[in-house]
Amino acid sequence: MFTLDSLKEALLQASPRTFPEKPISEEKYRAGFDELMKGSELITYREFIIPQLSRLLEALTKTHKHLSVLEIGPGAESVLGHLPKHQREKVGSYVAFEPVGLLAAKLKNWLCSKIGGSTPFPNQRCLPIVHEMAFHPRPERRCPVNDSYQGRFHIILFCHSIKNDLPEGMASVTNRDEELNNFACLVAGFAAKDDDLQCSIQERWRDICRECGDGDFLSNRLFFRSPTMLATFTKRSVSFSELAMQVPLRSEKRRLKNREASDNQPTAVLRPTTIRQIQQCILWAIKHGFSLSIIGGGHSGHCVRPNVVAIDMEAFDQLHIVPAEENESRPFTGSRALIVAGAGCKTGDITRRASDAHLTIPLGARPSVGAGLWLQGGIGHLTRTFGLTCDAIVGVVMVGVESGQVLCIGDVPSSHQPADAIRPEYESDLLPAIKGAGTNFGIVLKVVFRTFPVPTYHIREWVLRMKDQEEAILKLGTYTIWCTDSLPLESSADFYLYVEADQLCLGVTVIELSTQRTDPDNSVSAAMEATLGAANTHRTVDSLGLFDVDMYMHGMHGGHGKGKTSSFKRCVFLRNMANPATTLVKAIETRPTPMCYLHLLQGGEAAQRVATPSAFSCRNWDYACVVTGIWPREDDHTALRHSVVDWVYQVTAALLPFSDGVYGADLGPDPRDKMLACRAFGANLPALACLKRRLDPHGVLVHACPLREPLVGPKLIIMVSGSSGAGKDYCADVWSISDKTKCDYAVAAGADRDRLLCDREYKEHHRASLTAFFRAQLKRHPQLLEEHFLQLVATAADIDVLLISGMRDEAPVSTYSPLVPRSRLLEIHVSGREEERTSRQGHCNISARGQAHGESSDNTSGTALAIPSLEFYNDESGPVQASEFARKYILPFLSKDLQRLADMVRSVSGFPRSGVTFQHVLNIVQVQSGLPLCAHLMKTHFVGDWTQVHRIVCCEVGSFPFASALGTTVDIPLVLIREAGKLPPPIVSVHKPKSHIASCHSSDGRIEMDPSLIPSNTSIVIVDDVLATGRTLCATIDLLRKARVMVHDISVMVVAEFPIHRGRELLRQRGYGGIRVQSLLVFDGA
Repeated sequence: MFTLDSLKEALLQASPRTFPEKPISEEKYRAGFDELMKGSELITYREFIIPQLSRLLEALTKTHKHLSVLEIGPGAESVLGHLPKHQREKVGSYVAFEPVGLLAAKLKNWLCSKIGGSTPFPNQRCLPIVHEMAFHPRPERRCPVNDSYQGRFHIILFCHSIKNDLPEGMASVTNRDEELNNFACLVAGFAAKDDDLQCSIQERWRDICRECGDGDFLSNRLFFRSPTMLATFTKRSVSFSELAMQVPLRSEKRRLKNREASDNQPTAVLRPTTIRQIQQCILWAIKHGFSLSIIGGGHSGHCVRPNVVAIDMEAFDQLHIVPAEENESRPFTGSRALIVAGAGCKTGDITRRASDAHLTIPLGARPSVGAGLWLQGGIGHLTRTFGLTCDAIVGVVMVGVESGQVLCIGDVPSSHQPADAIRPEYESDLLPAIKGAGTNFGIVLKVVFRTFPVPTYHIREWVLRMKDQEEAILKLGTYTIWCTDSLPLESSADFYLYVEADQLCLGVTVIELSTQRTDPDNSVSAAMEATLGAANTHRTVDSLGLFDVDMYMHGMHGGHGKGKTSSFKRCVFLRNMANPATTLVKAIETRPTPMCYLHLLQGGEAAQRVATPSAFSCRNWDYACVVTGIWPREDDHTALRHSVVDWVYQVTAALLPFSDGVYGADLGPDPRDKMLACRAFGANLPALACLKRRLDPHGVLVHACPLREPLVGPKLIIMVSGSSGAGKDYCADVWSISDKTKCDYAVAAGADRDRLLCDREYKEHHRASLTAFFRAQLKRHPQLLEEHFLQLVATAADIDVLLISGMRDEAPVSTYSPLVPRSRLLEIHVSGREEERTSRQGHCNISARGQAHGESSDNTSGTALAIPSLEFYNDESGPVQASEFARKYILPFLSKDLQRLADMVRSVSGFPRSGVTFQHVLNIVQVQSGLPLCAHLMKTHFVGDWTQVHRIVCCEVGSFPFASALGTTVDIPLVLIREAGKLPPPIVSVHKPKSHIASCHSSDGRIEMDPSLIPSNTSIVIVDDVLATGRTLCATIDLLRKARVMVHDISVMVVAEFPIHRGRELLRQRGYGGIRVQSLLVFDGA
């Protein structure tokens, strides 16, 4: 796909040198630009430019009462108009320079228009000024802006219309003659003076646009790449000189392995040699609000970014082996020796040194790869036997980017711990996060690995030439499955799909490991040769020789290791190779250059059996498929390179339905990688994103595999549970979470996917097999349900309410709410008379069959592990009853009053410690009408009957004002719970742990209450300001039980809930899952 720059060159080359030019008319300019904004550019602005701009301006809006804005080239409306209302209200004065008259006129009208009932900038202290002229910053070209504002502005925006640039991503245009004429003039920057010449050149320009653009038949649009970025300039940008005086610059340019990174121009490349110099880099970045990029092996697309200071870790290349007798006793390292590798070491350095000591580590397949590989996974020929590289990590020394403090995490030998290093309080969370996402949380100095005995490697290779696609599909599926089922743990297989001399080839490499104690398993070799025939080659290599066994290095296309080509790769983890075989073979047939290939590395076994937790969540895969695009190095800056990269992404997208995830170590800054990154961490992503916010609050390490914020998703997610025939699907006629399992089952079993989803009788026929298939999936992949849930929410990110039917979980709200902490989750349990359910299904004995296949049954015993949010008794035909239920119980969660209440909660960044965004819930009582509104909402949202409630219980200061206001509203007396020593006898007391917010200021203590205030058989509602970890709520319930209150007599109502802290799950673990907990508001934060 051509870029807009490449298209402009082609248009200019098609124009005669003596071509008489004239400027584009305002009408053509406006028409061309409007056409662009109809396409994907509008999405790019909404999803990238506007959120980034809002983040950049947030600090200014908090520190200034009024902001003055100068915008140069805004077009017909300012991008600032799409910012949140509270940011637009800060704009006190606005000046714009727009040289195109039509656009300037539209801008003036837009500034006077109403957005949500008010003008775009409702609090301006003076009228906006729009100058219909170009902006000239030089003093000798005097501008009107200097007269009015003396050139002083808080914000200066340079927008797309001054250079015809567009945001990074895709640009598109309608494939019709008139639209293409305007678009071509806009890109070329001129039109012909003569009408006849204009007609002639336009015809040629239209042909060029159609040849260079990628056409989409359905939308009738042509697509081009649009390589512009959002850049920020501040007065602090000149501050680099102060850092350069403290940290040495790299004297010569380093050749990077990553082609994209090598094209970038950083502000500078620093080469620190001491820990103190790295700390100075971090403190400089924090002080001036800048980010840093890190160079290890130079393979990552993130290592060098435009206008960003890069830190080259090359000097930290020390390598030490700690013998077993010197290794302090730790349960997870045992008696093995450790290897301590500096962040500047390469895989080849470690392998060579370890091999000399008769040791090995499961590292990657290339000797030049650096620490980014170890910290983000590490896949190679030893993965099946010893696991991933990150699984071998037992300790890390790093410099935190929160404050520049040196940190020791995990098992670090005392002789390798820096003198000023500390162990962070969050060490137990950080070590697992480093093992799979370690480039995100600090600048790593050293990594400590556990080791394994060094083996010898016996290599056998086959090259099988395929007659046609059908043979390739059959053999690829057959051989890969045979290796998965038959090869022992000490062996692994690689498969290569490529074309040589116009013939489709399947390359196979089998690697067998043997140590001094074990010989190679001859039965494996015999079985392989019985299946594949005699091997083409057979050799034995050591650990260093293993780097050269990959067929792409020495076999296919004459070998790719001679340095005359460039490559681009993405890796997808595949399972059940019978399913993606067809997609793989068809993909290689569409390759844009003859040298592109697909490489499958065998996994499973040790990669799946992990004793300790890690951020690397993609474990349930049989093969890692490396989609590799190759092009000649002389074409690095041509359209061919873009075509190859596009092919890699297209193949990756085609393989995602068959995948267990995506390899995060390969991902770079391309916008398409942001969506792939969501598949790299699975259900771990919300917790990792939360930890990222905490440990990198200043955004120093934004240039790493993106840990995207948890999906905003729908405002309300309703999960409908119940037994078969109760009417779940009727009440929620949408795709259910179980549909993903049904689709997978249809592929595996050859069943009709559409009938499984829509035909009840057909689904009942397959129910037993479907249930067995699901249980097998769940056994192999325990996080399967969470990943299905996140995929479903991702598809509904742009809607307000999502309904999910077919839930089978015991406690779906406590299980899934931490994954989407910005959405409210409700479970509605649907039940009905058994006769009615039997009638709906057309079968008898439905209850017994449902129980046999793992379905929920109506539980009326009161001993449920978790109680649903709402219960609907569906005993009538037709929609009337369900509609009335929705009106009464569901619609109130979408009321404007709840949003009003949420707006009264003030967000405070960096309190009570850096990295925390504190939601000041008690601010509600400080806002006029806040407390009455909150009390009214608690009264109306309560699911129970207030006339049957006898006491309202509240614990400590945060809950007192809310409970008092509610008690007055419903005329129910309060029972106060206080800190020990503040109530007269009689009292009962229990231990109360400190809260997660107060943990740095307080210690554990006791709370107490007067039990005489609660008669026997009393119905209680506990009112509190927040539910986070649930520790305070559990202590309150413990205290009530000590006062002889029955659990089934307790309900809970809180003002705000923070699902990320899993408070509901703690209640379940403590045996309180049967208590109904309601919350008015839901927040992501603290």
